[in-house]
Amino acid sequence: MEEMIKQLAVCIESGKINKNSGYPPQMKGQDGADEITKQALESGIKPSEILGGCMEGMQRVGERFGRNEVFVPELLMAAKAMNTVMAHLKPYFQTGEVKRRGVFVIGTVAGDLHDIGKKLVAMVVEGNGWEVIDLGVDVSPEKFVEAVGQKPGCAVGLSALLTTTMVNMEKIVKSIKDKYPQTKIFVGGAPVTSNFAKQIGADGYAPDPQGAVQLLNLLAS
Repeated sequence: MEEMIKQLAVCIESGKINKNSGYPPQMKGQDGADEITKQALESGIKPSEILGGCMEGMQRVGERFGRNEVFVPELLMAAKAMNTVMAHLKPYFQTGEVKRRGVFVIGTVAGDLHDIGKKLVAMVVEGNGWEVIDLGVDVSPEKFVEAVGQKPGCAVGLSALLTTTMVNMEKIVKSIKDKYPQTKIFVGGAPVTSNFAKQIGADGYAPDPQGAVQLLNLLAS
């Protein structure tokens, strides 16, 4: 059983979705995350242990991404493999047998339509055991505040790719903090810096998806 969990972690790290997927080439024809998750559940392995193995795989690929050993395509494939596992585990989340680490609300700020970086963060964070509420792009302060009201105790991630729209982060941070002052808000995106995060009253800055995971896991610890 332990070997099965290790194999699953390797599939996640490598982006091996299922037996029919041709990626990565060196694992062609081998069982992927889909088949191994089914086998693990049928063998009586606890869903929480399966999730733990997946999170280990996501952490490894996230760390490699941070070291520039792999890039966005590889990270996306890992996230897709993780999503395959999550589809099998969803019923166990709904029954409460598997607990989420917390809730993360994320969106690209008002005026900004860029989606790829935000989606990547959402996928990696979900793969690390968080429930993710993705509000999409061009999200107004009011919509963020509404989402926080619906998910008490959640953390919030704001994304922006343009210098012209990153200024809207400050308005959103203020709107959320005015009504829900205990909410932790993290910001990220190409033009964003840690100094800017401090200036606008955000609780942290993440330069990449793994950075966001690390900030969130500190909250959950």
